[in-house]
Amino acid sequence: MQFMSLIATPIPILSDNYAWLLRDAASGAIGIVDPAEAAPIVAAIEAAGGRLDLILLTHHHADHVAATDAIRDRYGCPVAGAAADAHRLPRLDHALRDGEHIALGSAHAEVIETPGHTRGHIAYRFAADGILLCGDTLFSLGCGRLLEGSAMEMFASLRRLAALPGETLICCGHEYSTSNARFALHVDPHNAALQARAAAITALRAAGKPTLPAKLDEELAANPFLRASNEAHFAELRAQKDRF
Repeated sequence: MQFMSLIATPIPILSDNYAWLLRDAASGAIGIVDPAEAAPIVAAIEAAGGRLDLILLTHHHADHVAATDAIRDRYGCPVAGAAADAHRLPRLDHALRDGEHIALGSAHAEVIETPGHTRGHIAYRFAADGILLCGDTLFSLGCGRLLEGSAMEMFASLRRLAALPGETLICCGHEYSTSNARFALHVDPHNAALQARAAAITALRAAGKPTLPAKLDEELAANPFLRASNEAHFAELRAQKDRF
């Protein structure tokens, strides 16, 4: 599949978070997803040319939004996030709902509501570029904790993401792949695809590299939460992970 010109680069912040720098090569537009720590994000923006056109927020937790106002004030760019959570997000210039679109230069993202981790969680799918910014809903070999939503909501959200094209790059909010791999191997020890993914994760981390983005087709073969057969199976897996 031939994708367009958007490039997503993880920016390590805090202890294990990623903000994402988005660069639309066709227009030069730059975006940031979930800016929670100013200094490394400013450094990444300056290295990319000192321009910022848009901030995208996936959910309201401080480890995803804490530096939003500082970054907005520095670069004078608009902020987009979920209309459903506008009351507990930084001030939104674009309050977005499921199925709506937002542009970054020539790139266009569809908003996908993904409740479960939080009630108002959203993801951004740049379909023409094969990129999904999914915050804390889907992780490599894992999924987010059910802090506000139900197992039913999270299972439905993951089913929506699982239906996307297999070439989709999963750009999530944390470097949890190593710990997620340990749990995944505990519940699915004979899965060859999972064994291969776990080995690749180990090698990447040993080299000091991020394990993200991950390809959706690899996740569909190895992630136990995407492989759950039904809502009850998913709920039991999530409960096991919480105790693991």
